[in-house]
This record gives sequence, C-alpha cells and structure tokens, in this order.
Amino acid sequence: MPRRNSLTRRFLHHLFLLSLARCILTVLGRGRAWDEWDERGETEPQPAPKRSFTRRFAHTLSFSLLFFAGLALSAGAGNGVRSMLAADEATPVVAQAEQGTTGPTGPTGPTGPAADSGQVDAGDQPEPTTPAEPAPAPAAVKTAVLSSRPSHSSASAATASSAPKKAAVSTRHVARQGAKPTRPHASHKPKAHAPKPEKAPALDPEVDAAAGATVWLNRSAPDPTPPAARLQLAFARELVAFSRQAHVDWALVLATLRADGHNGRVPANRASLRTLAFRLGSLGGRVNPWAAALSYSSDTSLADRVVALRNYYRSVGLTSLVRGLLSQKADLQDRVLHDSRLHIYAGGRADVAAGRVDVRVLALMLYLAQTYREVTVSCLVSGHRLYARPGVVSAHVYGRAVDIAALRDVSITGHQQPGGITEQAVRSVLMLPGRMLPAQVISLMGLGGPSFPLANHYDHIHVGY
Repeated sequence: MPRRNSLTRRFLHHLFLLSLARCILTVLGRGRAWDEWDERGETEPQPAPKRSFTRRFAHTLSFSLLFFAGLALSAGAGNGVRSMLAADEATPVVAQAEQGTTGPTGPTGPTGPAADSGQVDAGDQPEPTTPAEPAPAPAAVKTAVLSSRPSHSSASAATASSAPKKAAVSTRHVARQGAKPTRPHASHKPKAHAPKPEKAPALDPEVDAAAGATVWLNRSAPDPTPPAARLQLAFARELVAFSRQAHVDWALVLATLRADGHNGRVPANRASLRTLAFRLGSLGGRVNPWAAALSYSSDTSLADRVVALRNYYRSVGLTSLVRGLLSQKADLQDRVLHDSRLHIYAGGRADVAAGRVDVRVLALMLYLAQTYREVTVSCLVSGHRLYARPGVVSAHVYGRAVDIAALRDVSITGHQQPGGITEQAVRSVLMLPGRMLPAQVISLMGLGGPSFPLANHYDHIHVGY
C-alpha cells in the first residue's frame, strides 16, 4: 500500500500547483473588480487602459506554468498506473517466492549452480535445509518480472525467490538457439496410427468373386440402335425389293454386308445391293444360310457371324432397325408373350406385360428363340432376390437380366461340357452386334469377353445388361 499513498500525495501536490497557478492568473490578468465608486462623470471621457509589457509577460508566464503543471500531472498519473499494474503482475511471483523461501519446512526453492544455469527439473524438489535469510521482496519482484535472460552470476548471488522464474527464462533462451526442448517426465506414447481403409469388394451384381466387376446404374439405358446405326428408309425398301427378286432373305443380305464391314445408314449402293442379293440367292441362301455365307466368304468364322446377325435381324424386325428398338418395345413385348417357342414362368410373363423388362432382354429372348427354337426362361424380375450379394442390388431387379434354364428342350444342368448346348448358346450371345452385347454371360464356361464361369451357375445361363 505505500505506492497507493505516494500516488495520492502526488496527485494532491499537482492539484495544489494547478490551483495556485489559477489564482495567479486571475490576480494578474483581471486586477480589481469594477464597482460603482469608479464611475465618473458622463461628460468626462474614460481613457482606454494601456497594457504594459510586464502584464503581458505575466500572462505568458502563467499559461506556461499552467501547461507544465498539467504535463506533470499527466506524467505522474501515468507513472502511478504503471506502478499499480507492475504490482498486480508481480503479486503471484512474490507470493510464490515468499512461500518457497519461508515455508513451514524451510526453503524449498533451488539454489546454487542449478538455479543459475536454468536446468531445473520440475519433478525433483531439493531436500529441506537450514532456513536461510530471505531476500527482500522488492528485489525478488524485480528479478522475476524485469529479467529477460538468465543471470550468469555465481551461486552465492542467486536468491531462492528468483530461481523458478530464471529457470523458465533460461529454458526459452536455449530454445531460441536451436536446442530441442525436452520434457523430463513426459510419457512418450506411441502414435496411434489410423486404421487403413479396407478395400471395397468388387462390385459384382451376381456373385462374390468375378473376373470383371460391373456397376449397375438405376437409370434408363440408351437405345441399342442409335440414329447413326439405323437404316435409311429408302435403303430398307430397296433391300426388301431386291431380296424378293433374288428369292433370298433380306436379313441374310444385310447380315452379309454388316459382317463384311459395311456399316452406316446405307451399307451399299443400289447396284452392289442387287448384285449381292442375287449372288446369295444363287448360292442357296434361302435353303441353307450358313452354307451360302461360307461359299460367299470362304471363312467359317465369318459364316458363323453372318448367321448370328441374320437371326438377330429376323428377331427384332426391319422396323426396329429403321426406327430403333425403343420405339418398338411394345411390339417386342407382345411378340415375346405370344411366341410359342418361349417358355416363361407366370411371374416373368407378368413382368413382360407390365413393361418392367429392358428392351435388350426382350430382343435377346427373341434372338435365342430364333436360333434354338425352344427356350426356357427361369428368371426375369419376379422371383429373384433383391441383393445379388450384400450391398449390391441385382440386375434382375432393374429388368436387365435373364436366366436361361434350357435350350432345344435340353436342360443346362449337366450339359455344360465343351461343345455342348451351353457353349453354343454362349458363343451365339457373344456374336451379337456391338450395343446388344451384354455385360455378363455367366455359366460354368468362360469363353472370353464378358463371359466367365461361376460354380453356382451350374443350372442356368445368366445374361445381364
């Protein structure tokens, strides 16, 4: 509290000086007040008072004194506030120093060279020794607050109250020089490594393991016959006319052009189309399409592809090739429901009638019926589980898959040997034109491309788009 009394005394002293300066200004500036005894006759003119040099000097001196008095008052008040703040900040340090120096069991602060060098272990406390004479409190406060670097004096000059603060400052000084600070008693726990994310399983819609993963999107598929692949109406009319004249199937003529690499909306001109139609007719294309294609190309693989394309074009119809499959979906549904070669279970027929089956699956069933005459369909949408495996919705649910259980009245079960009916069907599916090629053909046989074997498909062929 001595600092507070000193501040009050200074303030009263400055106030007294300010009042004294005001009084001096009043006396020298205004002089004696005017009263009625000073009134003179009205006829006598009152001369204007003359201001002397002494009076002006007095005014200037008074204002100067007033200015310096205010300046002294402001400086004194600032010093007082600064002293109060310094006292508030030093109070905890003083209390700590006093507790460590004159505690109930004696001095507890570190002394000696350890305190001077700043290497103080916070967990180790020195043993109680004989009480030492405490240092004055103001010295402790000054050392703890105003010191910015450790003292390098001898051990006898260091005091117990300033040792903790000097140790902290010394530690900061060493850190600035590049030394890595250490924590003596900090437990070094091993860093917990984040678990590596597990790899997502293959997105196969049918089984747990597959050669190629397929991601199924629940959205409308594009037309498998885009405008660029559709036939021009004029070309379609010429195709039918020349095929009738040559007594050959128009689908065989078109399949021969496509297999030979003639694509586009107009695969051949009028003269070439007429020549090809009569050539195939002369080779017996109406009776045996495969033999006619083989005689024309002298290539068995090309002949197989010609026959496959001919069956596909016959199954979807010429109108679908001109206008697109999606435009003829209703007609394809009606043909599937009324085709005696297709044996579909009751739930599957309801799916077709409700329009839940994709147009590519409809065309595929008609294609297999055109190729093998008898087709047994075991699953479309109804009757199949929602998930093919945990977390993956089956393609059957979207109407984009079909399971074939028998062909030509031959069951798939037990007939998946090389050269059997299953291999023939898989090869026929793989020879479909580009956009009609399925994404998966699953059986016990893998013939490349989208086909691969799986053990749980021993009794059917799965074809999915």
